[in-house]
Amino acid sequence: MKKVVALILAGGEGARLSVLSEKRAKPSVPFAGKYRIIDFTLSNCVNSGIFNVAVLTQYRPHSLNDHIGIGKPWDLDRNRGGVRLLQPYKGRRAEDWYKGTADAVYQNLGYLDDTEADLVVILSGDHIYRMDYGAMLRYHQEVGASLTVAVMNVPLEETDRFGIMSVNENQQVTEFTEKPKLRDKGTLASMGIYIFDRDALEKRLRQGAAKESSLDFGKHVIPGMIADDAVYAYPFEGYWVDVGTIQSYWETNLALLEDKPALDLYDTTWVIHTRSEERPPAKIGLQARVVKSQVSNGCNVRGLVEHSVLSPGVYVSPGAVVRNSIIMNDTYIGPGAVIDKAIIDKDVWVGAGAVVGEGDDITPNVKEPDKLNIGVTVVGKGARIPPNTRIGRNVLINSDLDESSFPGLTIASGETVG
Repeated sequence: MKKVVALILAGGEGARLSVLSEKRAKPSVPFAGKYRIIDFTLSNCVNSGIFNVAVLTQYRPHSLNDHIGIGKPWDLDRNRGGVRLLQPYKGRRAEDWYKGTADAVYQNLGYLDDTEADLVVILSGDHIYRMDYGAMLRYHQEVGASLTVAVMNVPLEETDRFGIMSVNENQQVTEFTEKPKLRDKGTLASMGIYIFDRDALEKRLRQGAAKESSLDFGKHVIPGMIADDAVYAYPFEGYWVDVGTIQSYWETNLALLEDKPALDLYDTTWVIHTRSEERPPAKIGLQARVVKSQVSNGCNVRGLVEHSVLSPGVYVSPGAVVRNSIIMNDTYIGPGAVIDKAIIDKDVWVGAGAVVGEGDDITPNVKEPDKLNIGVTVVGKGARIPPNTRIGRNVLINSDLDESSFPGLTIASGETVG
């Protein structure tokens, strides 16, 4: 195997996740209780034997930087290889904020030169999946590709969200259309996972940067390589989910609670690593009942938790009910409170007797109808919900609100507070 370096693109804003990505980059959003989204890509790297890793950050990088640190949980703090955090900056020459996925890599060509890598694996830090990059690397070398793109079939109605490819009988790419408006290009979608020969990558990036100020792999680099370079598709049939919407994020978390989930977090042959705080074991009280749920370390459950995911440090008071919900770190749920079909961010305080997610009215959120429309109510980080407040479906409670920010004790479905 040639020398390999992985570049993880982790600077995305993730605007479709509404208030969940307001204070953090999408790859830093908590997932499955104790993890963050980027943990899956980092773990895929080390489980595939790739220990030269750089994470390219931009949008609100602080929590992501704190989480990754020197990479010790992923065994990336070693003398050979390791993890680097590469952030954009304003400079006197060509340096600037990243303007497109390929531009982010272009601005870090100096780093690639320092690694002396032969092959460059470019990955997205905001998908949930399990993949052995080693198999894809071997395929790339066997077919003699300059670029290999991981692909999978997606539903026809979702093709406008992806780059769609056409291939010949040898899996060589013959056409690439980025997010086609017409659904007539097939269903073979790019997963945003690329392997480049380094020389070919540098050549194409320099050529593209001379023409485009916002250089992007899907819009500029890949279409430009098809005619002149050996571009191959690598079919992937394993688990891969884009959790970039509220619906997908909520459904993917709760799907882990099935008896035999498609993504097995308990598989000892493919461990998902993360940075874990030192917390005491979860405590289940005398009055508690926990059904088909994930309860993380440091939680104290004294009420009912059903079909839900609890991150570390969540407190569920006696008489409280949490159902079909995702509750993030250090949230307090008061006595008699009911949480139903909701996503509650970190450090939220839910007053006694409050109801979050009530009734059958699923009017889409007035301000964000494209994001909140399936009945899930979302509460931003650090909000304080007054006792006895009754909150409907598809409601957005913004971050850091205190009790005086609420207009009354009844918040109708589809409303926004803050």
